[in-house]
Parts: sequence; C-alpha cells; structure tokens
Amino acid sequence: MATSNHIDLGDAIPHSENGEPAGESELLKLSDFDPPVKVTLGKDLDPKFNEKLLREYEPFWEWVKQLKRSLDLQRTADGTSGETHPFHADPYELKSIHIQAVDLFGPRIGFLKYKSVIQNKTSNKGKPMELPGSVFMRGGSVGMLMILRPKDASDERWVIMTEQARIPAGSLSFLEIPAGMIDERTHDFKGAAANEIEEETGLKINREHLLDMTELALKGSPNPENLKAAMYPSPGGSDEFIALFLWEQEMERLEIESLREKLTGDKKQGEMITLKLIPYGDLWKVATRDGKTMVAWALYESLKRAGILDDLGNVVDDGAGVTGRSTGMTLRNKRIAKRDPTKGLEDKGDSKSRKKKRV
Repeated sequence: MATSNHIDLGDAIPHSENGEPAGESELLKLSDFDPPVKVTLGKDLDPKFNEKLLREYEPFWEWVKQLKRSLDLQRTADGTSGETHPFHADPYELKSIHIQAVDLFGPRIGFLKYKSVIQNKTSNKGKPMELPGSVFMRGGSVGMLMILRPKDASDERWVIMTEQARIPAGSLSFLEIPAGMIDERTHDFKGAAANEIEEETGLKINREHLLDMTELALKGSPNPENLKAAMYPSPGGSDEFIALFLWEQEMERLEIESLREKLTGDKKQGEMITLKLIPYGDLWKVATRDGKTMVAWALYESLKRAGILDDLGNVVDDGAGVTGRSTGMTLRNKRIAKRDPTKGLEDKGDSKSRKKKRV
C-alpha cells in the first residue's frame, strides 16, 4: 500500500506484541529505509489509536519523506562545486521511532509525540553520535497579517489582532494575529487562511486577495532539502511550519471601528476570541511575544524595502532576489499626481509593464 506522499508501506508489519520489550509494541516498519525502521508504541496510549490512524495522519508521513530526503543528501556529492555534505564521511541513519503520546481530535490525530533515534557510526570517539530526535508533531498552520486603511485617511493603518486563551503559554489573554491549522488532507494554505479569517474575525474575504509573504520572500532562496515555503517557529522540538499571509484593504472607518472588541471564535471548540485593533506603528511593541506576528511584520517591512511591495501592499515586482525596483505608483506618488498628473510616474513605458497585482 502506498500513501499519498509516496512512502511505500507495502511491507509494513502489523501490530505485534510478541517478543517486544516490556512497555513497547511494534506497530509497523518503514520499509523505504535500509534497514527497515521500526515504529513502536509506548504503553498507556489512547486505546483508540491504531495503525490505521497513523497511516492517515499526513504530517507524520510528510515528516518521514522529508527526513529521508535530507538523510539521502548526506551520501550525495555536489558535482558542480566538488563539495560534499558535512556528514558525508559518517552519515546519520534513522534507527527507530517510538511513539510516546497522542491526542485525538475526534476521529483523527491532532498531536503526536515521539522519539526518533538518529545515529551515525563512529563520530563520538568510536561510538555512535546521536542527534536530538524528540518531536512534538502538529502539522502546518497559517497566520494572517490583516491591515486596514480607513478610506478617509490612507496614511492611517490598523492591524487586526486576536486576544484569546493560550494555556501552553500560561495565558488567558494572549495577543496575536489570526491563525489556524491547515487541513493536512487538502494542503490548501489560502483556503485555510480565508476560513480562519472568517471564523476569527467574521470577515468573508476573497481568497485571491491573500498574498503569501513567506512564499514571495523565499523565491530564489537555496532549498536543497526541499523544505516548506514557510517559517518554522520551533524546529528544535516541533515539525510545525507556518505560512504567513498579507491581507491589506481599504474600508470605511465605521466598518473598521465595528471590529473593535468584537467577540468571535468557534464556541464548540472552546474558542473565545476578542478582536483588537492595533495602530500599525505600535505592532512591533504590542506583539513582540508572538513569533508569527513578529515574522509577519518583518516580512511585510522587508518586502516593502526590497521594492517587492509598494506602500499599499501591492506586488510591484515578484522577481527572485530583485531589490530596489518599483514599477507601481506609491502612496507618495499618488499624492503628487493629485497635484500634478504629469508628475510622480517613474516610468512612461508600456503600461502593461506597470500593472500591479492587488492583494
């Protein structure tokens, strides 16, 4: 049997408790590794957890595929530069995976905690060296930087933030940009972002108005391991990756004010969210505690400085690594053009070359 991510489970060995160490039982083997890698279970796991649920949990198999790809690179020399992988002389191998805990969200896996053993042969004074391999698995997420401009004052910018309980941080009123988990079955980043915006803010938006800032910023960046076009907030302990989107729009001032202190969230899931409107200039101070908010802010500022976004959040150049170019009309040039329509245009060439994409 093959999963959707092409990891071959045809030789997977069913659960068997005979001959396994006390407190462990073998669930299956990953036959794409040589030798095959055992996946074992700890005791006292949720009795509803089984091999079928693990087979259907896409983040796990995405991780297996990603890790195998990275491990395989150790044995591949770069024929162009003559360089080899830092671990080429004594490559690491995945030896085993031991599942320690699982949280089910209804009929599906929500969170998974396991210990992977990854060792080489002789790096540690003739003994195997082991890489840290504890993983808290939760899959991918999306975060949305939502910037609103009142139509009567285009220089004014407000950011929509959510205030809600985040118990792992010990907080009942944590401030962050709207965010949510990706449905691993569809991998639809934009759809997840649009759904979360509606759920957390009540705003129904056109998904085509969402701009993936992480994807835009990473264009042209080296990626030999084929990692996600996203930011990894805690790669030392979790597989979580977050795609960060921008939604910047003009609205009537009354519409913007109607969002202030609005109560939202899915009560069935225990979400109790209060919307906050933060002046854009204060965002870096107010939201420093939340990593995804700060990365979204840094991406937004950097994309503008690089000439990829203009002052209104429009894409003016999505070329990889291109900086300092802006073929669109900036907010400053709009003001100049109001006074003198012949000024403020940097290029009088083909108008099609100056066409901007609205986000």
